[in-house]
Amino acid sequence: MNILDCTLRDGGYYNNWDFEPEVVNAYLAAVAEAKIEFVELGLRNFPKQGFLGAYAYTTEAHINSLDLPEGPTYGVMVDAKTILDSGLSVEDAVSQLFIPAKDSKIGLVRIAAHFHEVESSGPIVKQLKALGYIVGYNLMQAGGKPDDVIADKARQAKEWGDLDSLYFADSLGNMDGDEVTRIVNALRTQWDGPLGIHTHNNMGKGLDNTLTAKQLGVTWLDTTITGMGRGAGNTQTESLLAVLDKEGSVYNSKPIYELVIRHFEPMQKKYGWGSNLLYFLGAQNDVHPTYIQNLLSNSHYGTDEIVGAIDYLSKLESTTSYNGAVLNTALTFNTDNKEVSGTEAICGLFNNKHVLILANGPSTDKYLNAVKLYIKQFKPVVVSINISDAVPADMIDYYVISHNSKFLADAKRYQALNKPIILPVHRFSKSELPFLSSLELLDYGLAVKEGELHANKTHSVVPSDITTAYVLTMLLESNPLSVKSVGFDGYDKNDPRQQEMINILDLYSKNKLATEVVSLTPTTYPLIKGSVYAPIS
Repeated sequence: MNILDCTLRDGGYYNNWDFEPEVVNAYLAAVAEAKIEFVELGLRNFPKQGFLGAYAYTTEAHINSLDLPEGPTYGVMVDAKTILDSGLSVEDAVSQLFIPAKDSKIGLVRIAAHFHEVESSGPIVKQLKALGYIVGYNLMQAGGKPDDVIADKARQAKEWGDLDSLYFADSLGNMDGDEVTRIVNALRTQWDGPLGIHTHNNMGKGLDNTLTAKQLGVTWLDTTITGMGRGAGNTQTESLLAVLDKEGSVYNSKPIYELVIRHFEPMQKKYGWGSNLLYFLGAQNDVHPTYIQNLLSNSHYGTDEIVGAIDYLSKLESTTSYNGAVLNTALTFNTDNKEVSGTEAICGLFNNKHVLILANGPSTDKYLNAVKLYIKQFKPVVVSINISDAVPADMIDYYVISHNSKFLADAKRYQALNKPIILPVHRFSKSELPFLSSLELLDYGLAVKEGELHANKTHSVVPSDITTAYVLTMLLESNPLSVKSVGFDGYDKNDPRQQEMINILDLYSKNKLATEVVSLTPTTYPLIKGSVYAPIS
């Protein structure tokens, strides 16, 4: 049996493969001392746009800069797609990425491939073997594939003649012991060499599935420290070692335990990998875990909205592979790609009126009594960005929704309102609008174009899908006497949402029709500061 720890490779999906040298050194020392047989240092890639850390490329130069302890066999993973879509012949692509094994500190190369890439992978395996590497082949998304399809891929792998290990991966994290058993049995009809398993922990079954595979004779077992890996992560190295310790294993667990506590648990708190309800729901519905990971990392959406997005994704047939465009559709729920449309309902709506924009920052609740007194005394037109959690509906004149993910999260609450709602009707489906059928709707369209913020009579153009930007453009179509805001608290200076809002406010202020916005509660945004206790008309 071999343990293959792939923390730096699979864990890189959380930190762009940019691990601190101190963590890497501690990790390498611990896995070597633990007597783990194989350590996958990272991916091997051609250059990509944007910054990725060292372990997205794991170049020979970088590997040579590392102090690699003796003991483990070190390796890298390359996606079959990286070779097949390189625009080069397989021979040239492999030669550009890999040197002969005798000249390298790595001895193992694993190829990760989708089922449809197996037919084209034989030459990749043969060339890597010719270079002297131990070669593993990882069948991704094996779960749910028919027995005959799995067996046929195993047959092709056997025909290559020199593959060292054939892996199957629970990429969606939704396998159980019965599914692991079925896949192993299907592979064994054609493949009699070493088998490996790579599990994901979306439904909390990673370790159980690994142990089931071990009982079935699978001898290559993937793990990562604290399960650090894409989505909900993988079988935890420390958990497998703890089980094996009970069986009197040859491994030395203590260095791994120390590594977990000192270095990886703090990182886990920062990046947030690990199984949870949302990963569980995604796995149940065959939704690729990268969708869930990116939904969770999008600070604009709450849990209810993410659940709504997962529900939407579960109805599609194409979500077993990640596609950013599909995720954007899931977040806006706008699949019709309708042209931007709208009416002139908001033109002049705020002419010669004092306007109060109401957001849901903590300060709205903190200064709620003063906000209510301000509204009663000055009687501004109160515009609420989405539903206010603090200010009662009878004090609000208009609610604004810019994207229907916010609407779906609060659909029942909107039905109970008796106030006009401003929204871009074209962004809502026919099945969604009946929820608002009893309410007065002011249809104002919305287009998102990076770097732009301006208004037209029937629709607005904003730089990002943020409701505040949508509200500000409405003000450009009127001539208000004043514009005040409460609840625009802002974020930490390092939070990307802070810069996003600063950009929006900057674009708004540069418009010659803009009315300056005065914040009556504390804010970190570049707004004119006032006080709800001493408002200036």
